[in-house]
Amino acid sequence: MLILIQLLIAVGITAFLSLMLVVAEMLFANYGECEIDINKGEKKLKVKGGSSLLSSLAENNIFIPSACGGRGSCGFCKLKVVDGGGPLLPTEKPFLSPAEIKDNVRLSCQVKVKNDLRIQVPEELFAIKQFKARVKKIENYTYDIKGLTFELLEPDSIHFKAGQYMQLSTVKYGKVKQSVSRAYSISSNPNNPKDLQLIIRRVPDGICTTWVHDYLKENDEVKLTGPFGDFYIRDTDNDIVFIAGGSGKAPIKSMIENLYDAGCERKMTYFFGARAVKDLYLTDYLKSYEDKLKEFTYVPILSSPEKDDNWQGRTGFIMPHFGEFIKHPAQTEAYLCGSPGMINAVSKGLTDMGVPEDQIYYDSF
Repeated sequence: MLILIQLLIAVGITAFLSLMLVVAEMLFANYGECEIDINKGEKKLKVKGGSSLLSSLAENNIFIPSACGGRGSCGFCKLKVVDGGGPLLPTEKPFLSPAEIKDNVRLSCQVKVKNDLRIQVPEELFAIKQFKARVKKIENYTYDIKGLTFELLEPDSIHFKAGQYMQLSTVKYGKVKQSVSRAYSISSNPNNPKDLQLIIRRVPDGICTTWVHDYLKENDEVKLTGPFGDFYIRDTDNDIVFIAGGSGKAPIKSMIENLYDAGCERKMTYFFGARAVKDLYLTDYLKSYEDKLKEFTYVPILSSPEKDDNWQGRTGFIMPHFGEFIKHPAQTEAYLCGSPGMINAVSKGLTDMGVPEDQIYYDSF
């Protein structure tokens, strides 16, 4: 009992000292003006010290991918910090490989600008823009999924690849006193550059999804940043398997619309997993592509249909249904969008039947 009390006291003292250090830094630290040297002097920024590298770059219209809005939980905002980044933090290590650590790769949301920095930014990221847009239409797809259509105002058009994503920024609402950004896949066709569509599922207590579902209205103006991501269709002759669940339908919808416009004749099968009929949406719309595309099949599968659903379709997990549709595994590539657990299970099912691992592409959220 005495040991437990001593342990609790030690933990309490440590927590208190850590809090005091944070407060002291907030109140007294003044890092002054710092310089960020990008790509060996190609661009130099003068910024006020104290903010994260991620936010300092964003303030200067250099937008680094960040699906979590800078919370250090996605690992997308990697940059090479050549000099001045300080020691690697424990919050970064889980997202970095030994080779990346050796090469001075850091999470830009975790690097604080305290002094001059030298960094490297991939050239393609300079093309990412922030867009002002108007909410043109809000549709209720299910009880917890909305479809949003935005009219782009400034700039008034966008170029992206089907499968990429945008970051949507909230405004202050209710008890939320600061803006946050979250990543959502684009669900619209790249051939319509004036409008942009997203599919957003409510996350309980999610700051951004609560704003979207409960506060955002048609004609409201919002900020979108992007496009980001390397989840897109590869230009091959392989058969295609799409697998998604929930709001993971967004990038797959964009891909299918784009492939239709391109006159694609590759064999395509789209498995969509849901719990019950109430979780299905855009079913008739996607079924219509079976008549538009030469070899396309839409396969909705319910894991737990309710008694009143009167569901006559396929049930259970998605993997047992692969054999009916995937006839040439070695010549098949798969595009997955969903939770990490779903992606891990489905990827194993695909590789077990002979789909090469390097032909499985995914967007995890």
